[in-house]
This record gives sequence, structure tokens and C-alpha cells, in this order.
Amino acid sequence: MTQRKALFFDIDGTIWNMKNEIPESTVRAIRALREKGHLTFLCSGRSRAFIQEPKLFDIGFDGVISGCGTMIEYHGKTVSYKKLDVNLVEHTIRTVRKYGMRPILEGREYLYMDDEEFAADNYGKKVKSEVDGRLRTIAGEWGRWEISKLSCATENADLEGCFSELETEYDFIVHDDVAVVEFVPKGFHKGTGIARVCDMLDIDISDTFAFGDSANDIGMIRHAGIGIAMGNGTDAVKNAADYVTTAMMEAGIWNACRHFKLI
Repeated sequence: MTQRKALFFDIDGTIWNMKNEIPESTVRAIRALREKGHLTFLCSGRSRAFIQEPKLFDIGFDGVISGCGTMIEYHGKTVSYKKLDVNLVEHTIRTVRKYGMRPILEGREYLYMDDEEFAADNYGKKVKSEVDGRLRTIAGEWGRWEISKLSCATENADLEGCFSELETEYDFIVHDDVAVVEFVPKGFHKGTGIARVCDMLDIDISDTFAFGDSANDIGMIRHAGIGIAMGNGTDAVKNAADYVTTAMMEAGIWNACRHFKLI
């Protein structure tokens, strides 16, 4: 009998593209993995409120690691959640704005964004189009936020100044290609989420595979037994990976699973 493995999949650039199109080969691969008895998890930088699309869950996953490891679910039940202190969130909002950043707060139930900061902004438009009824304003919910991380648009911002002021509280993931930085509670990343799942399910880390394409995937790519970079991924994630598969839209997940004889 095949040794059970646990596989962890980033969403954006790995499961689907910017238009939220999922290759049919990816659906087949993940379903075939589960038929073989392997466990499959979404493992995303998105907070849980930003993972709502039914077609993702229709594929079939055993669990979700969201918010860069700050929330873990298994078979629909929340296993852990790191909620940021409201006073820290207020200080963070004021600080990032002082240095020219525009924040989006990310929680398990809601995202929080002030419209005037994201008028005609593609990043803001994507959030609005996907979150639907789970979007609130930062100002309108002042002091009542429930979040585990945040992301900021950073065009013309003073990143160095901001980071120096908040570095004791957060780790920073910089996405140069889209001028966005993620603020994640110190010590959390996708790799720590994988470690928690392995402890919970008594799975050896050597029996894990992680698939990703960008900066916030490096933690899990390095932590997993086998880290797999998508062919469309950044150079940084490819350099961190054990194996580089074909691009997402070129059956990257299917090809990697076949390469490692998982399906």
C-alpha cells in the first residue's frame, strides 16, 4: 500500500490564475491524490474571509491553512486561529499610513478596506469582486476588527521606515511584482502551518509536498519534505524549491504528481 502523503497547495498562481481559472488537469490531479488516500490542503496567504469561491472547495480538500499559517481548518473545523490584538491593529494602521501605505485588514470572517484608498485600484477591485458580503470598511468598524494579518499597497511608500518601526511584531513578505507587502504575525508562515498539521495528524514532514509560485510560498517550499515551484513562479521560489514543474496552465500540478509517482 502506498505511504500516505500530505500535499499543500497555494491558490493564486498555483491552483488558479488571475481570472480564477482552474486547469482541468489540476482538478483531476487533486481528486486522484485523494482517491489514492493522500491528504490535500489549500495553503494560502489569503485570510479565510478571502477564500470563499465554491469551485475551489468543489475540487475536494481535507483542510485549509489560511492567512500564512495563522488559521488552520481540518474537515471543516477550526483547529487554530491567531487573532491580532486590537490595540496592535490600531497602531499598525496608523503606522503604515504614516509611511504611505494603504492597508487591507484580513480576518476569518471579514476583510476591511477603506474605499477612498483604493478608488480605481486593480488590487482593491479584485478584493471587492471576490469577497462580496464579507467586506467592511476600516473606519466604519474602528476598534472592532477581527484579523490575523494584513496586506498593504506600497506604491511610493517608505518600506524601510515602516518595517523598522513594526519589525518586533511582524514578518514582512514583499511582492515586488505587484507592489504589495504582507504583514504576518512574527513566527507565522505557511511552513509553520504545515508543521502544525503534521503534528496534529502524526505525519512525518518527509511525507509532505508543497506547491507554490511566489514570495509567501517560500516558507512552505523550504519546510515541506519536497517543495515544488510552479513553472510560472518567481525566481526566488524556484531557487528555494526541490523541483520545478511546468507552468500552472501547462498541467504543472498534474505533471509534478506524476513525476513523484503520487498518482
